[in-house]
Amino acid sequence: MVMLITLMLSSMAVVREKEIGTIEQIMVTPITRTEFILGKTLPFAVIGYVDVIIISLIAVLWFRVPFAGSLLLLLAANGLYLMSTLGAGLLISTVSRTQQQAMMSAFFVYFPAVLLSGFMFPIANMPRVVQWLTYINPLRYFLVIIRGVFLKGLGPEFLWPQMAALLVLGLVLLALAISRFQKTID
Repeated sequence: MVMLITLMLSSMAVVREKEIGTIEQIMVTPITRTEFILGKTLPFAVIGYVDVIIISLIAVLWFRVPFAGSLLLLLAANGLYLMSTLGAGLLISTVSRTQQQAMMSAFFVYFPAVLLSGFMFPIANMPRVVQWLTYINPLRYFLVIIRGVFLKGLGPEFLWPQMAALLVLGLVLLALAISRFQKTID
C-alpha cells in the first residue's frame, strides 16, 4: 500500500505542474532543482508515514499480528523506503509529458515490483536472471525489514544490509529525478 500510494502521488507531481501551466511560474523563482524536488517530495513522505502507521495499527489491532520489534526502527526503515518510492515516482513524473502517461508508467513499475519482491513468490524459486533483477527493487528489502521487525523483533544489527540497500536505491533515484528535472521549457 505504501508503495502504491507514494509512487502514484509522486509520479503526478511534476507532470501536473506542466499540464496546468504553473511550471513556468516555478521556473522564474530562485529555487533550485533540488529544492523543488524536495518540496514536491515532503508532503508525500508525510502521507507515506501516516499510511505505515495506519497499516501497522490495523495489522496489530484488527488482524492481531504480533509486533515484536522496535517502532522507531520500522519508522526509520520506512523513511529509507519512502526515499526510493518517492524517487521513482518523481523520476517517472519528470520523464512523463501527461498525467495519464505518468499514471500508466507508475502502474508499469508497481506491478512488476510487487511480483518481484518475494511477497507473492519466493525469490529463490525465480529464474536466476529474474533474481538478479530483484536487487533493484526496493520492495524486496522493505519486506525483509517488515517481517524482521514485526514477527522476529530483529534490530538494526541484522537489518542493516537491507537498510543500506534502501538508502543507496533512494539516493540514486532521487539524484536521477533531480538531474532529470530541468527549469526550462521543453
